[in-house]
Amino acid sequence: MSNDAQAVQQVVEEELACAVVEREDGVYFAAGAPTGACLAGVDAVFQAGAMFVGIDYPVFLKALYNCAAALPGAPPAEVAAAAGAPAAAPVRFADRIAPLVSLRRALYKAVKIVNGEAEYYFEPVYLEGAPELQTQPAKLDFDEFVADMWGKGIRFGIDAAAVKEVIAAGRLARIIVARRLNAMAGQDASIVEVSAEIHRSNAPRELADGRVDLHSFQNRFPQVKPNVKLLRKVPRAPGRRGFELSGILIEPPLPRDVELDTVAGAGTVIENLADGEYLVSGVEGFLNIDPASKRLSIGPKIISRDGVSARTTGNLDLKGECEEFGEVQDGRLVEGGDISIHGDVFGKLQSRGGTIVLYRNLVGGSAVNAAGDIRVKGVASGAVLQTRLGEVVMARAESCVISATRVVIGEANNCEIIADEVLIKVAEGCAIAARKIEIGRAGPRKQSEMLLFPLVPDTSKYEQRLAELGAQAAQCERAAQRDQAEIDQLTSQAEVRSYLTLATRLRRRELVLTADQEPLFHKMAAAVGPVLKAVAKLSLSAKAAQAQREQLFEQMELVRRKRAAVQGGSRCRVQMFAGETLVRSMVFNPDTGTAYDGAPKDIRARLRAANKGLTLIFAGASGMLDWSLDAAATS
Repeated sequence: MSNDAQAVQQVVEEELACAVVEREDGVYFAAGAPTGACLAGVDAVFQAGAMFVGIDYPVFLKALYNCAAALPGAPPAEVAAAAGAPAAAPVRFADRIAPLVSLRRALYKAVKIVNGEAEYYFEPVYLEGAPELQTQPAKLDFDEFVADMWGKGIRFGIDAAAVKEVIAAGRLARIIVARRLNAMAGQDASIVEVSAEIHRSNAPRELADGRVDLHSFQNRFPQVKPNVKLLRKVPRAPGRRGFELSGILIEPPLPRDVELDTVAGAGTVIENLADGEYLVSGVEGFLNIDPASKRLSIGPKIISRDGVSARTTGNLDLKGECEEFGEVQDGRLVEGGDISIHGDVFGKLQSRGGTIVLYRNLVGGSAVNAAGDIRVKGVASGAVLQTRLGEVVMARAESCVISATRVVIGEANNCEIIADEVLIKVAEGCAIAARKIEIGRAGPRKQSEMLLFPLVPDTSKYEQRLAELGAQAAQCERAAQRDQAEIDQLTSQAEVRSYLTLATRLRRRELVLTADQEPLFHKMAAAVGPVLKAVAKLSLSAKAAQAQREQLFEQMELVRRKRAAVQGGSRCRVQMFAGETLVRSMVFNPDTGTAYDGAPKDIRARLRAANKGLTLIFAGASGMLDWSLDAAATS
């Protein structure tokens, strides 16, 4: 053995015994040897001027860099076998260790490294020394190439297949012999949908009779039951590490993580199940997504931000509370319970019961509530506002038809208003009818008259009933007087009067009859008996007539109280007239329902038509008015 071979053998035995093991059947990385020890061992071999004969380069890279990627030139079967090898078993990567003599090392030229790629120019080379060695080009060897490249800093990424092919062909070639392995970014964590119930359906709605409503969508606002999986978190996946040609590790960027609690809103819960982490519905309700926080919540209220139009929603028939942040376009209909609109409304709103709240303007549309209030925080113009049981409150109304139990307006112009109670700060050119009217300032506007109609209930039925009861009471009085006159006539007879006087004194024990007088008294009683029976009958008849008359008087008093209750409350108060204003009483029948329940066109015609036959209360252009039906009735 030469001195070089002995030196290499000594280095291998002293430095590499713990990581690199040379056996008769090959060179192994020791079982369980850490990567750092393997790198140090391999580097020591190459620095000692040795090389690995029969090196399996893919396995070599796998053991040193734990790189499971399919490298250029690596046979897939060998890489798969290496990747699947148990960590506790020794890893064979070469046949043996042999010295790389300096004469052979001189055959390998410099390498050019640009942008992570090593370029090498293969050309005929000759061994230096004796002249006989210069006659034929020297044969290069892949094992020597790996050892020489290691010394030149190329410790990773050699394209073994390409290098071996050029060496075997012995041709001139400038090729990329090694490449940097760039790090591969991992997969960011994500949140995916797992329930089809959270998706809208914009298909035309199918009606119960099989027809299709082209103005409405099938399911614009999804509704879910409790304990439904809505979203699932897909965990982040780590990226693949890369390596420079020098073997320096290139770490991939850390994938971004995401938590379900960033999208969990009210009505949802996060559950960790066997197959992953889920966002689950906690209650039954409608799905809402906040565009600012991106949180998904479930509640009884429908929240929409797209507006109501033929393109976005079509007509809406909602079962619960609705809050819309967009506009309601002309021709669109929104039906529901509580309805809140933050945009302008040009279409129609119909509530089955609840509160309608408009945060902006109602222009040319309508708001109708079966039982509830209507509140407009903007301006209502050319609109219809009606509620059968509730109040209408707004700051300003122009050319509107308004009917409600109670109406409160800051400023009303050219409106037709009918209600039980109307309170307006400034009214110009309006026609207003109500049981109770209170206006701060009233006057005409351009060509529109200012008309006020205090509603006076029709009490004719009470008057008629009082007349009927009075006639019956008078009839009873006459019957009682007639009976009393007959009684007086019968009791005025001398025999009857004498008998009655004697009987009265006997009853009072003022007289005592003797035995001789008793037969005479009984004879007298027998003589006046028929007359006394007639008097008794007439007395009973008179008492019955008097009792019936008293009952009729009680009924008349009850009717008067009912009439007073119906008449009470009719009042009209105007603090200041600012122009020609007419105030007339308008009679209504309280038995036919509320006076303000009617179609808009009927209300307009009723208030603006010629009002003949109405009682004039006031006509003037200045001053004030404080009129009430009670005061008028007593004056």
